[in-house]
Amino acid sequence: MKLLKKLCLTIGIILGVLLLAAAGLFLFLVITEYRPEPVEKLEVLGPECSILDKTTFSVLSWNVGYCALGEESDFFMDGGLQIRPETEDWVTKNYNGIRDLITGQDADFLLLQEVDSDSTRSYGLNQAAGLRAEGERESAYALNYSCKFVPFPWPPIGKVNSGLLTTSRYAVTEASRISLPCPFSWPVSIANLKRCLLVTRIPLKGTEKELVLVNLHLEAYDDGEGKAAQSEQLRAFLSEEYAKGNYVLAGGDWNQTFPDAGSAWPNTHGELWSPGALDASELDADWRYVCDGSLPTCRLLNQAYDPSDTEGTQYFVIDGFLVSPNLIVEQVETLDGGFSCSDHNPVRLTLTLGD
Repeated sequence: MKLLKKLCLTIGIILGVLLLAAAGLFLFLVITEYRPEPVEKLEVLGPECSILDKTTFSVLSWNVGYCALGEESDFFMDGGLQIRPETEDWVTKNYNGIRDLITGQDADFLLLQEVDSDSTRSYGLNQAAGLRAEGERESAYALNYSCKFVPFPWPPIGKVNSGLLTTSRYAVTEASRISLPCPFSWPVSIANLKRCLLVTRIPLKGTEKELVLVNLHLEAYDDGEGKAAQSEQLRAFLSEEYAKGNYVLAGGDWNQTFPDAGSAWPNTHGELWSPGALDASELDADWRYVCDGSLPTCRLLNQAYDPSDTEGTQYFVIDGFLVSPNLIVEQVETLDGGFSCSDHNPVRLTLTLGD
């Protein structure tokens, strides 16, 4: 009888300690939760660049997958198993490959998504500092995921600091972070992404008009309502800027298929993760979704990359641009990165300022 009482007491103490630890962690996450304002001004870093004085320019958009989702990787949210890369060498290899491709493209503007600054999942590599330092550029960085400790799954994701990075070869007068609606209710929202738009304003020589660049990464793992609400807010913002006479370009990872490319890569794995679908009929007159459907821009992370296996996985075109009517599209091209250092391929766009 004494032994039984002792056993019960021991079990009770263990359970009490575990409950206390769980409560302490929950309280810690509540207190330290990232709570961005609706609009925040961002610091523009880098050397002072000259004002944009040409009419044709290039933009490169790329979800770099926090340098941790290269050809070796799968991901638990897509039907895979991995939570983070098995080794730090994977991250280093991916980072170097991403940096080399960006440098080689030499685009006037870079819109990068999923850029970590200090995260357990990418072994603490400050990708934001490294990539923004490439070339003589001005840059701005906006967090859209910041949590002291993400407690799920198992082993837990841990600390995350990640966001959007925009760099410019030309002068930036202002950069701001604009919060987007969050589809996740409390308490799930505490350790989840806080999506946003990263808006940079580029002055144009000889005019009071601006080139307004919007870097975005819309909701991924929601029921569709989050993406719809975020897309609606984005369109309203873009229309407002266009009404001022500005040139407006939004680019990034939409987590939605593009109207001109949806049929090129039909989804045959609907039981796994599926993107939403952009609807061109929702756009104001003469606005355009722009993509290149000849190559996929994203692969499903249910398994490591295997180009010979076309049946076991899925590809999508979910990266591209939304262009205002006063911008002329000269060329759009999905670059074939072979998914070697990210689960996305970069997309390059060449534009000319119109009337």
